Amino acid sequence: MTTTTIRLPDDLKARVADAAKRAGTTAHGFMVEAIAEKTAQAERRADFDAVADERFATIVSTGKSIPWAEMRSYLQARIAGNTSPRPQDRMVAP
Repeated sequence: MTTTTIRLPDDLKARVADAAKRAGTTAHGFMVEAIAEKTAQAERRADFDAVADERFATIVSTGKSIPWAEMRSYLQARIAGNTSPRPQDRMVAP
């Protein structure tokens, strides 16, 4: 494990110490966990963006999509526990 130095403003350092104490951990452990959570969040966001880019590229290359009203109705039915046929993609009007 490597060592990294981080300079914190005094008020933030005090807030971290208080939060760590309430969480039952050390300030160091609290900061490591916070960095790990923020890193995981950034990775999930990057994955989400990659999927969105891929899907948009497919729409652009094929010209096909599912109208939002149809997809929304489908998703609402699924949330309600109803079975509903998945909407089919089709050419989008230019």
